[in-house]
Amino acid sequence: MACMALFEIIDLTFSYPDERVEALSHFSLSIEEGEFIVLCGPSGCGKTTLLRYLNREIQPVGKRSGVILYHGRELEEWSTAKTSKEIGMVFQDPEAQIVATTVWHELAFSMENFGYPPEVIRKRVAEMASYFGMEDLMHRSIHELSGGQKQLLNLASVLTLHPRVLLLDEPTSQLDPIAAREFLLLLKRINEEFSITIVLSEHRLDTAFPLADKVVVLEAGSKQKAGSPQDIVEWVKRNECEGIFPYLPSIAQLYLSIEKEDAQVEATGFNEEPELGQGKEYKQELLVPLTVKEGRRWISRLIEKTEDTEAYSPKRRIQKEQVLIDCSHLSFQYEKHLPPIINKLSLQVHQGEFLAIVGGNGAGKSTLLKIMVGLLEAQRGRLLVHNKKVKKMTDLERCKTIGYLAQNPLTLFLHDSVEEELNQAIRLLHVDDPEKKRRDIISFFQLQSVLHKHPYDCSGGERQKLGLALTILANPSILLLDEPTKGLDPVAKAEIGRLLQELQEQGTTIVMVTHDIEFIASHASRCAMLFNGVITSEGEPHHFSVIIIFTQQR
Repeated sequence: MACMALFEIIDLTFSYPDERVEALSHFSLSIEEGEFIVLCGPSGCGKTTLLRYLNREIQPVGKRSGVILYHGRELEEWSTAKTSKEIGMVFQDPEAQIVATTVWHELAFSMENFGYPPEVIRKRVAEMASYFGMEDLMHRSIHELSGGQKQLLNLASVLTLHPRVLLLDEPTSQLDPIAAREFLLLLKRINEEFSITIVLSEHRLDTAFPLADKVVVLEAGSKQKAGSPQDIVEWVKRNECEGIFPYLPSIAQLYLSIEKEDAQVEATGFNEEPELGQGKEYKQELLVPLTVKEGRRWISRLIEKTEDTEAYSPKRRIQKEQVLIDCSHLSFQYEKHLPPIINKLSLQVHQGEFLAIVGGNGAGKSTLLKIMVGLLEAQRGRLLVHNKKVKKMTDLERCKTIGYLAQNPLTLFLHDSVEEELNQAIRLLHVDDPEKKRRDIISFFQLQSVLHKHPYDCSGGERQKLGLALTILANPSILLLDEPTKGLDPVAKAEIGRLLQELQEQGTTIVMVTHDIEFIASHASRCAMLFNGVITSEGEPHHFSVIIIFTQQR
């Protein structure tokens, strides 16, 4: 007799108020006890809406049809107390669900709300602190924690109630690659050791994809395909689903790209008999590589079958032109009793290049950008932009020389529509021929469809494009960007990359702080690593790859 599914979603259709397009359309899915499910697809495809519908306490308001069964009964028939304990959720922003001021109180908060006895609260807090290695943080203020530590605390707080289901909505979008990888691997450990069912919405699929028991592909609110990771890759291959291709792990993308270019690869490289004792699983692993280990094995066999090989040559080389930004022995500290976050740092940025600055959280990357644009002033050292000290520039001169886009573009938005944001910015800058400037900027960034929207109602990619549009209205020669791809899906990243490359081709010099290694490899002309307050190494992206990958996988 087949076991009853934990969740049974039957023909779920939902639309938000005043929206004609359905957020979910005739969606059906069975979720078994103990499964690790990864939801993937473009922004706006319905992943977040689906997760919210599985948690009755935060279900969105709108027009709905269809049924959600939990243990064979409609979700709404269960008591709020039961579903609150058994179905936990971790949100995208680590700050979004923290309510207490210290780690200990945050861990105890949900149990106190349910009236657990003090001895149970103490026992479970101690268990979570030990399991997550948080003993040294117990009496720390929440504000002293890093983004990764805050997200880990959110996860631990949910687990104190011993849930049966964990719903996670892009929980790594605010984390650096190392913290993100550790967080996702921890989820797999929790899934295996406690048999907790996990439903994860995630854009960082290189790590998440191989961990999944089942991958569910969504597009325009509909389920396109559900199956094992290998099944999904083969499905994309057979059906040539170009819209889904960017959401596959990079190893799988490489595999499909080579398969498409060379139809003989499978016949010559992967249909041989497996070695003794390796069996069917080994053959399947070779057919659909998902991890770096599997990819290297597949590539090595491919190279063995290929007679003509070409040495790698970088896509672009930037000749060292005029120095636009010259940082010499810069030092900066936020408080006198704290060590300097920038410590005798020297760096030159040349005209026309696309420089990517990488480094761990807290390395000082954002601080360095703020010093370059004049928002902070180094206590020691020299900074010249166009051979002039930034602090001696007027505000208007600085605005027309350096464009700066902070991590959160929402800080730029002051008006009720995208169109009004652009109109007011153009008016304040006193640009020549404002109407032509407005038309050109809307066309370049393809903002026609969102002009009527409030900036806060736009998608992540649309917000970044609007932020970039506002930043370059004054035609700055230098563009400083702080994590512009954070939280974006692969398609939105590709669009931002295209726009930045066009700006670079028009003569704009770009300096970008990022954790996005793949974006760097595709678009940057030079990389610099910031560590311990100084630039420790510089080079072209392909020379940098070994250092970055090693750092990412530590």
